Amino acid sequence: MNRPPKMQDQTPEATAPAANPLLDFSGLPRFADFEPSQITPAVDALLAEARATLAAVTDPATPTTWDAFIEPLEDATERLARAWGMVGHLNGVADTPPLREAYNANLPKVTQFWTELSQHEALFAKYKSFAASPQYAQLPAVRKRIVDNALRDFRLGGAELKSPARERFAELQERQAALAQKFSENVLDATNAFTLLVTDESDLAGLHADTIEAAREAAQKDGEAGWKFTLQFPSYLPVMQYAVHRPLRERMYRAYCTRASREALAPEGEAAAALDNAPIIDELLALRHEEAGLLGYANFAQVSLVPKMAESPEQVIAFLRDLARRARPFAERDMAELRRFAAADLALPDPQAWDLAFASERLKEARYAFSDQEVKQYFQLPRVLEGLFGLIERLYSVRILPDEAPTWHPDVRFHRVERNGQLIGQFYTDLYARASKRPGAWMDDARSRRRRHGSVQTPIAYLVCNFQAPVGGRPALLTHDDVTTLFHESGHGLHHLLTRVDDLAVSGISGVEWDAVELPSQFMENFCWEWEIVASMSAHVDTGKPLPRELFDRMLAAKNFQSGMATLRQIEFALFDMRLHAGFEPGAGQGVQDLLDEVRREVAVVVPPSWNRFQNSFSHIFAGGYSAGYYSYKWAEVLSADAYAAFEEALAQPDAPARVAETGRRFLDEILSVGGSRPAIDSFRAFRGRDPELDALLRHNGMVEASAPEPSNA
Repeated sequence: MNRPPKMQDQTPEATAPAANPLLDFSGLPRFADFEPSQITPAVDALLAEARATLAAVTDPATPTTWDAFIEPLEDATERLARAWGMVGHLNGVADTPPLREAYNANLPKVTQFWTELSQHEALFAKYKSFAASPQYAQLPAVRKRIVDNALRDFRLGGAELKSPARERFAELQERQAALAQKFSENVLDATNAFTLLVTDESDLAGLHADTIEAAREAAQKDGEAGWKFTLQFPSYLPVMQYAVHRPLRERMYRAYCTRASREALAPEGEAAAALDNAPIIDELLALRHEEAGLLGYANFAQVSLVPKMAESPEQVIAFLRDLARRARPFAERDMAELRRFAAADLALPDPQAWDLAFASERLKEARYAFSDQEVKQYFQLPRVLEGLFGLIERLYSVRILPDEAPTWHPDVRFHRVERNGQLIGQFYTDLYARASKRPGAWMDDARSRRRRHGSVQTPIAYLVCNFQAPVGGRPALLTHDDVTTLFHESGHGLHHLLTRVDDLAVSGISGVEWDAVELPSQFMENFCWEWEIVASMSAHVDTGKPLPRELFDRMLAAKNFQSGMATLRQIEFALFDMRLHAGFEPGAGQGVQDLLDEVRREVAVVVPPSWNRFQNSFSHIFAGGYSAGYYSYKWAEVLSADAYAAFEEALAQPDAPARVAETGRRFLDEILSVGGSRPAIDSFRAFRGRDPELDALLRHNGMVEASAPEPSNA
């Protein structure tokens, strides 16, 4: 209970719609009626209601039963979580000064309540009494898990602390929440602060027409002549991959890699200092270290791992170092090959950080005779969605249909998922980059499945990406990496939407171990490399012809291009995160940059410039819940690769269609539908029939040779 659920729902009796949409739980979120001024009165009302319910259920006269104290409190806290979840979602996708002000004004109150709840002695005592009662012994396994998780979370939330440690723990929670929010705001504001107006058309050499048109439209929108580039990824990445003009690449790289730091190109001076995340990082680390000490742990990594699959920081670090050892020969080969190519073909004898993406793209084109921009012309977003939805329908015997709902932006779409004509769930898609939207891609829950008063509340999800919006009157075009991102987030969405668990606390993604939650998302990425799937969702934007098989074969041959380097880069991030939270003592002499440099010396083959401040925009671990948990991506990739190998094995059988259908049914039954109702390792074993193995991950990444061969010159 130390961490609130995201945006969830209850099933109240039918009532007239509330004047304040944040207090209306009768249906879908009323985004069209929302105003920031409604946040404070709604939060105050819901906090008062939740505290009154808490007092009632902890009254000694209230029976210690599921129906008498667990369910009523879940009802009240769910209302608060849903309303605050709607506010948090809008803060991430439609940021405005009034919304940000109202969000920040109410964040301490909400954080304080969840901390109070997690430390409530009478409630903790009631849970302990219930766990020792005969009624607990008669509970189904799902509800026993909920009670066990609650007891664990009480301990992690400081329920066993005594004054003054109890009060100090609450202060730590409130301050950390504020710092994480400020970190995220600084990254968004720093990203938006930099723009580069190009007025010499010759500087655009190498850029594709789509990128140039988007830059022209951006400049035109601001009333300027020329081409405007920003640090939003759809604008930034094409410059780094394709711009021949090296000074343009260097300026964009420096701006991107110094965001939210004193070294930032924009804003400058005092404005840059105001957005500098370095002091926030230092304070967050100190507060997390102090929190761990109060709870009786040596470091924050130990605290973080209590509800995860991994058993200790040492186990995680050993896992990462073992994977780094296996990947390093391939990464060294990748880098040596890139350097030779850059010197021989690009006149770059000493390629710098801003040259690497450009040189890599040129090398890939030379070796495989295609570019990402060429492939992009075949992936129109509407057609990709059609192919994705068709795959989901075939795998899991559902239908995905257009639906209607109020939204927060005209670009947002809404869909429903049905099985045999019955509604299973619904989801929003918000897929284009905007200045008011934080970077990245994510899935969040707008409502979770729950059976209440004999009826089932169906789940609702948000799928959010930051793709380039349509330009020049053409549909939005996706790179193959974009397609993979969309499939990834849809995997999270399916985990949430296809659950069959009726208890809120372990329904969908709730209660799933953090280092297993990436299993369904990474699993879905594999289908982006299946010819039948790719062919079904491709159509050239000009000719309408599907992606040629010979081009796909070249893409497939390039699938593991520089996979060694990519693997080491992810390990670099994960090892930095784990060591930062496991053995790093704030203020003990070594700085955050020093530790990152040390990690890079150990595992990296690509070392960025000394002024690179990657950590200052590393939102995953400083504002996104992945602190001492970034390893989860690689940990879960072992699970997802091994799970997908079951589909590969089915495809190799004479009766492949029937085998694949059966495998899809088992994946639904044993992984997606059970949510957090049992340990993730039990779900994996139920699907695969054994423990996970590393072989499939290495094979999927092209790292199966005993040693990396010496490359030929492309």
